[in-house]
Amino acid sequence: MEVLKRKDFTRWQATERLPDEVLCKAVQEMESGLVDADLGGSLYKKRVARPGAGKRGGYRTLLSARIGQRYIFLHGFPKNDKANITQDEKKALQYASKVFLALSAKDLMKAVQVGVLLEVCCDKQNH
Repeated sequence: MEVLKRKDFTRWQATERLPDEVLCKAVQEMESGLVDADLGGSLYKKRVARPGAGKRGGYRTLLSARIGQRYIFLHGFPKNDKANITQDEKKALQYASKVFLALSAKDLMKAVQVGVLLEVCCDKQNH
């Protein structure tokens, strides 16, 4: 199973002080069938909790996923900043989702090497 995040997502994650463990937990929940919304085009919305708080006032993450195989966190935002993404944002994220999920293992490795995608290490946490 591959868990990755886009460079832009990583910057947002750092400003919010959101640890990778939270992303790993979200992936575990998705593997158990707990998906908040399937937005189509292999794009999913998944709520994650703020550190030290619950999901209700937490964050919304959008990720592309092939459940059980590859998860790529694309976008995140605090729930209190906006209720949802726009239709244009959704289309752009669906396109990015399609592109990232179609990458071969070799091309995925290149994307990580050049810094477009970063790996999320979940192996040590609850696996």
